[in-house]
Amino acid sequence: MNLPEIWFVLIAVLWTGYFFLEGFDFGVGVLTGTLARDRGERRVLINTIGPVWDGNEVWLIAAGGATFAAFPEWYATLFSGFYLPLVLILVCLIVRGVAFEYRHKRPEERWQRNWEHAIFTTSLLVAFLWGVAFANIVRGVPIGPDHEYTGDVLDLLGPHALLGGAAAVALFTFHGAVFTALKTVGDIRRRARRAAGGLGVAAGVLGGAFLLWTQADSGNGRSLVALAVAAAALLAALGANARGREGWAFVLSGVVVVAAVASLFLALFPDVMPSSLDPAWNLTVDNASSTPYTLRIMTWCAALATPLVVLYQGWTYWVFRKRIGTQHIAELTH
Repeated sequence: MNLPEIWFVLIAVLWTGYFFLEGFDFGVGVLTGTLARDRGERRVLINTIGPVWDGNEVWLIAAGGATFAAFPEWYATLFSGFYLPLVLILVCLIVRGVAFEYRHKRPEERWQRNWEHAIFTTSLLVAFLWGVAFANIVRGVPIGPDHEYTGDVLDLLGPHALLGGAAAVALFTFHGAVFTALKTVGDIRRRARRAAGGLGVAAGVLGGAFLLWTQADSGNGRSLVALAVAAAALLAALGANARGREGWAFVLSGVVVVAAVASLFLALFPDVMPSSLDPAWNLTVDNASSTPYTLRIMTWCAALATPLVVLYQGWTYWVFRKRIGTQHIAELTH
């Protein structure tokens, strides 16, 4: 395996880690508007991800930075062609972060309710847009012989892409419901477990249809294995959730996310961005990569920094591992 192929794998790992962690994060954000019945329960849901949501986004920064440095042609074509959707994702992530930080700055109910609506809306929209983006990356978009994107925004909103967006929302919300059941106590925990059952079925239908479509269009034996792992893990997660084995259910829902994302990258390789106009114009790991010297320097930097980041983030999750409920929200117990 040469350096460009190694960095393709590393970037795939970074994106997979981002969707595993930020996936339940987005899911909990969606549940603040669908599962929570009152202000206290919304506070509980927000507090389950409050200590970790910003750390989860480090994986996005790392994935974007690694793509820019390792595959500048891929980065340039991706960000020029997907400019409007990616700007919308960026704006939503900014608003979402501000909502987490500003929601509790004033006691007025209207102030807090508006920020809670922002958390719900941006979580839903970002999850959908990431699904649309990756569906287009794998299926292919109009790229000319100069590796420039030649389409418009409407070219990114085909049936396959929209199905990918819906599948991402369903899968992340299922992942978030399982995480909520793992991190809470009381009635909200029981309702999260019930919601996870229905969301898991929805994720299976939408995600299964999307991945099978992708497999039929551009898949291979390796992506088919990953798809089978995702399906088996989803069934096991639903079984664990039904039995109240919340820890196992969360691990298995994470496996579903990891396997689903892996199937997309396995279907994509050795391309990094296929052209829907002519396969000869595809961006590949070879023609889109940086120089070997750049990739060697990056490899050394990644080998030194990545373990530290993983250890620190693991420590954060360990510190904030306990369950919470409305009785733990100080101002609600007076």
